[in-house]
Formats: sequence, structure tokens, C-alpha cells
Amino acid sequence: MEALKLKICGMKEPANIRQVAELQPEYMGFIFYKKTPRYFENSIPEISDEIKKTGVFVDATSVYIQEKIKVHGFRAIQLHGNESPDFCKELKKQISEEIEIIKVFSIKNNFDFNKLKPYEAVVDFFLFDTKGKTKGGTGKTFNWEILKDYPSANPFFLSGGIGLEEIDAIKKLQHYFQQNKKENLLYALDVNSRFETEPGIKDIEKLKEFIKRFEGSN
Repeated sequence: MEALKLKICGMKEPANIRQVAELQPEYMGFIFYKKTPRYFENSIPEISDEIKKTGVFVDATSVYIQEKIKVHGFRAIQLHGNESPDFCKELKKQISEEIEIIKVFSIKNNFDFNKLKPYEAVVDFFLFDTKGKTKGGTGKTFNWEILKDYPSANPFFLSGGIGLEEIDAIKKLQHYFQQNKKENLLYALDVNSRFETEPGIKDIEKLKEFIKRFEGSN
């Protein structure tokens, strides 16, 4: 099976960022939402150009997003709020065409995939996480069986409470998409709160274990 990309989100402190960068995830996320304890206020230390630095925003203005792109050199933008298709379309026009746009949708028990259609032409990826009372990590997974009915051609990131215990379930979902000749759709895993010692600080040994066990099961 083709290896899934890995996005480690909610980074906060420079020293920890450098440690995580040594694990060579494909994406690293920095959250610009003041209501989360993972709100990013530092400078990003120099890391490998192979890691796509990703800015995470919640109903931010296009001007604010573009400012952060300029300061931090983001190569991907994750929209975690109620951003409309028109907003995504205009943002895509205003930023470099090389910058990826990831639109987040939160799921609880079910989901109307028709909501995705207006976004398909104006974003590069979708990301599905677990719906909670507030924006941000719940540490819990949603019903991944729902994703077997995923109708879009846009690849997606799987998020929401992913930890070491979810490896087998991820592999089963990945196998399902492969069997149905849709292996390109399940594109990446997004991990965050289940790999922290405190909000914004990642447990390096636990991440290493996850990567080792996941890659070893491929």
C-alpha cells in the first residue's frame, strides 16, 4: 500500500519543533486561533524544506492569512472555521498557486457529503476531524465507517483523536480504499493531542513509536 503522508499539528515551542522536524513528517501545523492553548506566537525555527509548514486558521481574514504566509513561509493553509466556498476561491486567487488549501469539516455521528461539492474546485484537500463543543482537538475519533461513502475526487486528511491504538483501524480503512481502487483519496493522517505531554508540546518517543509501528505494518 502507498504510504500515507503525516501531518503533525499544534506545534508551539521552537525546541520541540526542531525535534519533531527530525522525524520528517510531510506537514507540520501551526495554529493561529487565540482560543486554543496551542495558539502559535513564536518564530518557526529553520526546518527542512521538505516539510510543508501549514498555517491553521479559524474564520480569519484573507489579509491576516496572507500576512502569516509572508512571515512564516507557509506552503499549506488549513481552514478550520465556517469559511465559505467563495472565501476559499478568493483566497486561492490571492495566494501562490503552489500553496495548498485544506478545508476542515467536523463529523459527529453522520455527515452530509453534499456539503463538500461547492468546495471541490476551490480547495486541494479536505480534512475530517471529530466534532466537539469548541474548535480544536477532542482526543476522540468519529465513526470512520462514514468515510467509506466518500464521494469526492479530492484527497482527504484523516484526523480526530488518532493515537497508537488507532493504527489497526487506520490500516483497515486504508485497505478498504485500496480494494475499491480509491487509494489516492485517503491521503494523510493528522495527529495532535494524543501525542502531547502538554498542549502544543509533542511526545517525541510516542511519535517515533507511531511512525515505526505504522510503517512496519505496511
